[in-house]
Amino acid sequence: MVEMLFPNLYRIEIPLPGSPLGWVNSYIVKDPTRNLIIDTGLNRKECLDAMLAGLAQIGIDLENCDFYITHLHADHFALAQLLFDENTKVYMNEPDKTYLENWSSWEPITKFYAMHGFPADEIDLAISSHPAQKYGSDRLPVMSGVKEGDSFGRGGFNFTAVATPGHTPGHTCLYEPEKKLLISGDHILTDITPNIGCWSDGINPLKLYLESLEKIYRMRVDVVLPGHRRILNDCRGRIEELRQHHIERLDEVLSILGSGPLSGYETASRMSWDIDSSSFSDFPVQQKWFATSEAIAHLQYLEEEEKILRHEQGGRRLFSLA
Repeated sequence: MVEMLFPNLYRIEIPLPGSPLGWVNSYIVKDPTRNLIIDTGLNRKECLDAMLAGLAQIGIDLENCDFYITHLHADHFALAQLLFDENTKVYMNEPDKTYLENWSSWEPITKFYAMHGFPADEIDLAISSHPAQKYGSDRLPVMSGVKEGDSFGRGGFNFTAVATPGHTPGHTCLYEPEKKLLISGDHILTDITPNIGCWSDGINPLKLYLESLEKIYRMRVDVVLPGHRRILNDCRGRIEELRQHHIERLDEVLSILGSGPLSGYETASRMSWDIDSSSFSDFPVQQKWFATSEAIAHLQYLEEEEKILRHEQGGRRLFSLA
């Protein structure tokens, strides 16, 4: 599906077969000199076919395109490797760019999950079925780092980069102040809540995310163009819903820990999830992975708030009420 949203600004739906997300919204800014493609899709044939067909419908030649990637996740970035050439500029925020360039293996992440109680016999399956493993990037382009306030003028639009860490360490939106337009990536989604997960120590993703929501709340935004699903016209109302969601999540975690010390995986298994399954043990392993990551993010937030305590026992990490 291709849709013109504003003169020179288009949306292409890039399918994500088998994913509850449905599709990625790739936004195309048409410019007589250099077009700008914002987010791409996974490194798989279905995504490539949809992108090429959409660009052809708009009348855009890939040789005259640059790319802006809101964050490092494979469904937003991996397809770019099939689209760029030596003349293409690929823009990504500095923290996510650095993370990808320094990537070596899954080992630190799997050790982190194991420490938080993820079953050892399911870790290999979780990695092998992870979208970044199955449809991620085989090679990285030379990327230009993006910082807060960097500007991108294309097609009559004058976008400014707005750092919104939380969903990833460096997630960065694009804001057009004259049109009060926000291309939000996965920072603000319309009818689903972005996954705020944690895969390492030393960061507090949920705190960063809530602070980033507050930053956008203070801005004048009439239209939100999200990374998935439908367009949003009530930015502040949606931010209030997202904040309330995490307040309720934090209260739920505190209630769960009332029964005694638990690991991140055990906490996730007792949280409520919008998945059609009779029990957590029946969840697809990939959904268990994302749920555990989100539970850990909420536990780390509560620990920093000194509402819960961390315990290290035999290589496992448990949490209890303070």
